[in-house]
Amino acid sequence: HCNFEFDLCGWKQDENDDFDWNLRTSSTRKMGTGPATDHTLQDPSGHYIFIRSSFLQLPGQKARISSPVLSRRNKDCKVCGGVVLSGILFYYHMYGAHIGSLIVYQRTTAKHEKILFNLTGNQGNFWQRKALILAGDGDEDFQVVFEGIAGKGPKDGIALDDLTLSREC
Repeated sequence: HCNFEFDLCGWKQDENDDFDWNLRTSSTRKMGTGPATDHTLQDPSGHYIFIRSSFLQLPGQKARISSPVLSRRNKDCKVCGGVVLSGILFYYHMYGAHIGSLIVYQRTTAKHEKILFNLTGNQGNFWQRKALILAGDGDEDFQVVFEGIAGKGPKDGIALDDLTLSREC
C-alpha cells in the first residue's frame, strides 16, 4: 500500500518518458490545479502524486511511474482456475477542461505491456476509486505502470493516491 505521505514507496519514475510524476500536497498547489485535499487524510497537507499540463510539457507527452517488480511465485498468492490473480486498487482525480489521459498497464519483465485501464478527459473535481484485476499465467514477474498523458490546458492535471496491491482473488 502506498499513500505517498512519506515517499514513493518503491514506485519508480520511468526513464524513457517525457517528464515525471510529482509528489505534492494541495497546500502547495498553484493556479487552482489539482485536488483540494489528498485522498488518504482528506486534508490539504496530505500527499499524492500529480502531473499537470503546463507550458513545460507539450500535449501528448507522457509521465510514467512503475511499481516494484511483483512475483507470481509468492506462496501467499491464491490460484483460481489455474490462473494466479491479484489486483490493484487506487484513487484518481482528473479535473480540467482539457485534461489528458490516464492509462494503467501490466508490464512483464520481458517488457510486454497490456492495457488494463484507459481514461481520457474531465472526470469531475473529486477522487474516484478504481479496482483492477492483475491476471496472468505461469510465473512471469510483472509491474504495474501508471502513465499520465499531458492535455492542452495549463490548469489541468491528474492525481493518484492510495495505491494498494492485493493478492486476493
